[in-house]
Amino acid sequence: MKNGMMTTSALGLVLAMTAAPVWADMDAARAFLDAEIEHSTLTREEQEAEMQWFIDAAQPFQGMEINVVSETITTHEYEANVLAPAFTAITGIQVTHDLIGEGDVVEKLQTQMQTGENIYDGYINDSDLIGTHWRYQQARNLTDWMAGEGASVTNPNLDLDDFIGLEFTTGPDGKLYQLPDQQFANLYWFRYDWFTDPKNMEDFRAEYGYDLGVPDNWSAYEDIAEFFTGRDLSYLGVEGDVYGHMDYGKKDPSLGWRFTDAWMSMAGMGDVGEPNGLPVDEWGIRVNENSQPVGSCVARGGATNDAAAVYAITKYVEWLENFAPPTAQGMTFSEAGPVPSQGNIAQQMFWYTAFTADMVGDGATAVLNDDGTPRWRMAPSPHGAYWQDGMKVGYQDAGSWTLMESTPVDRAQAAWLYAQFVTSKTVDVQKSHVGLTFIRESTIQHDSFSERAENLGGLVEFYRSPARVRWSPTGTNVPDYPRLAQLWWQNIGDASSGAKTPQEALDSLCAQQEQVLERLERAGVQGDLGPVMNEPQDPQYWIDQPGSPVGMLDNEDPDPVTIGYDELIASWQ
Repeated sequence: MKNGMMTTSALGLVLAMTAAPVWADMDAARAFLDAEIEHSTLTREEQEAEMQWFIDAAQPFQGMEINVVSETITTHEYEANVLAPAFTAITGIQVTHDLIGEGDVVEKLQTQMQTGENIYDGYINDSDLIGTHWRYQQARNLTDWMAGEGASVTNPNLDLDDFIGLEFTTGPDGKLYQLPDQQFANLYWFRYDWFTDPKNMEDFRAEYGYDLGVPDNWSAYEDIAEFFTGRDLSYLGVEGDVYGHMDYGKKDPSLGWRFTDAWMSMAGMGDVGEPNGLPVDEWGIRVNENSQPVGSCVARGGATNDAAAVYAITKYVEWLENFAPPTAQGMTFSEAGPVPSQGNIAQQMFWYTAFTADMVGDGATAVLNDDGTPRWRMAPSPHGAYWQDGMKVGYQDAGSWTLMESTPVDRAQAAWLYAQFVTSKTVDVQKSHVGLTFIRESTIQHDSFSERAENLGGLVEFYRSPARVRWSPTGTNVPDYPRLAQLWWQNIGDASSGAKTPQEALDSLCAQQEQVLERLERAGVQGDLGPVMNEPQDPQYWIDQPGSPVGMLDNEDPDPVTIGYDELIASWQ
């Protein structure tokens, strides 16, 4: 095994040796447990009992072929390449787990919603679609499913209370619509070794008048980005150009996530509230007291084009142009992700912890010490000039199992078994060691992660801290994620390329969002949960009201503030 993961061919050979036409014993399960499960919150006896439950529950579905889909990240590669073959060998249900781009997952889901054609039997799609699933009622409500048609295939050891992200996948009606499969947060990443180097610390204080440390606000982040960009760090053994910032700017669906994933709220756009601002969220969409969307532009009480939003996009464009590698402007999310591991980036404010696995692997030697410990750390992202205490501080992705109503019951039951297998207590600790995307409290607290914590740059400390609940996905204000999300990358791309100013791009974005909301209102497809649009009026009326939207601040560059990393970690504990 390598990093806790057996190769697909090796595991396949072990399982093939134990294969039989009909599974009525534990041979395949024991082979899997022996070969793959080094760490688990369950004892071996408990693991075998859980595997026996899967064998028994799968009896009616032996020989069935099902298809499931997810985006391509390390966690899902492990599921597709290791766990899916194991599940097939153990249960007799043939699973094809497709790995495609996140945008493609949403497109397939949208097509199934529109046509009723059963494209996939199970989707791992982001909980960002919770507002869509709750309003359209085309995803199976898992609360009722587990008590009804799914009761016979619901693991008695599922332990929903152990999942840390159910708040993100529960609708305002109190029903669970999705089961988390992986979670990762959007945090600040930086080169701890550079920040604690005496010469860097001395030179930074001499130039800026305060200590080099984790930036608490965007003013400090900008100073640090400026300080490191172009700095000669050859005395530390760093070759090539050094940059104080990393991001991406290609006009691609992933550019939209870059902003809907809480960048705007980090700047201070939207209202106070957790897990999401209310009545105005981080998309700038305002809802009424019945959770019905009423506007996106300032003229209707939204904030997608208010001063805080313009500030957010302005800083993004400035930093990308001035402090990031020139190639970053033509990169997508997946292309930009590995760049910091190459050793020439000082910090990145908008960094997904899903990349942690890549940061501790064989390709990350430039950012690892000889003993394998990281030269980098992660910390909470700094906040912008418009941010106020109580606002959302960052994004947390929760890729979650979703069963569509258009999927035949027997196929949905078989897919539900697979979903529970890859999130089960038997396998979850092992899967988490591979992908580092935690979904269970018991896994986070497992001794094996206490032992590994020093190699993960603050990830374990973050997920064990009470602070983690302040990072959350898109909430229920967004009534149709697939339709609205595609507007973001197209319009922000215009700002990123310089085709439009940030204000022009956001004016266009909010107007297009309102066109979608108005169409939903006219169609009435979401019933009493759908949009009821406000009449436009003088934007100043809304700016003068408490909360979001807001007018331009007199000073968008407040005094910079930094904090020592060790002090920060101590506050988490």
